[in-house]
Amino acid sequence: MSNLDLRQVTAPRQFGFINWLGLWTLYKKEVRRFMKVVFQTVLAPVVTVLLFMVIFAMVLSEARPDIAGIPFAQFIAPGLILMGVLNNAFANSSSTLLVSKVQGNTVDFLMPPLSPLELFLAFVGGAMTRGFIVALASGTAMAFFVPLWPEHVWAVVFYGLSAAAMLAMVGVIAGIWAEKFDHLAVVTNFIIMPLTFLSGTFYSVAGRGVIETISHFNPFFYMIDGFRYGFTGHADGSLTIGILMTLGINIALAICCYGVLRAGWRLKS
Repeated sequence: MSNLDLRQVTAPRQFGFINWLGLWTLYKKEVRRFMKVVFQTVLAPVVTVLLFMVIFAMVLSEARPDIAGIPFAQFIAPGLILMGVLNNAFANSSSTLLVSKVQGNTVDFLMPPLSPLELFLAFVGGAMTRGFIVALASGTAMAFFVPLWPEHVWAVVFYGLSAAAMLAMVGVIAGIWAEKFDHLAVVTNFIIMPLTFLSGTFYSVAGRGVIETISHFNPFFYMIDGFRYGFTGHADGSLTIGILMTLGINIALAICCYGVLRAGWRLKS
């Protein structure tokens, strides 16, 4: 082998700003990880959403009047879809990092030439993909019971992607922080679930006094309210405030995730 050939073999690979091959490989790994157990990661959440629809809309619909001229079942359907997005985006990114730490195979993504930005994009992208698939499957199933056709596509896309990204990033931070699954359960049961159920998913917050005031400090309220606006044209809160709050929180979370991955906190130690 010539000296030139030897240098070509031993020289390190050169990447641009983004290692696209490594990023794509890790992203595919994340997607394949949850698709291998699709009954648990996709179909089970869809069944849960449909059960909520049956209980709250089909059984109780006669006892619930229309909300702002919108049938009760049609009113809660978008919120149920986004609830599935929130829960599954968080579950995907948090579980993959915690499982890697528990099994001691974080080296699988720390050793390859992947920057903190590429790790961030792959983990968040994989979680958002799971949230998108759950939303698509849930919406398709619900369409057999209630009319679901976007009136404002921009709102559906913006709030859907923003919600998936937000909970995916929360999942990254929680997965790195947690040392056992009990820690993730604390985040789910005492933070995500209360914020979800107090966000107006199953009711309108308009005219509810203290509940309405509290809801306006809940970022989940603005995401669900904006997502519902995309389908029904009705919003209980300010869309402008919702956009600004959602963008602000997501930017802050992105900076935090990048900093934690760059420092290797609880991953390299």
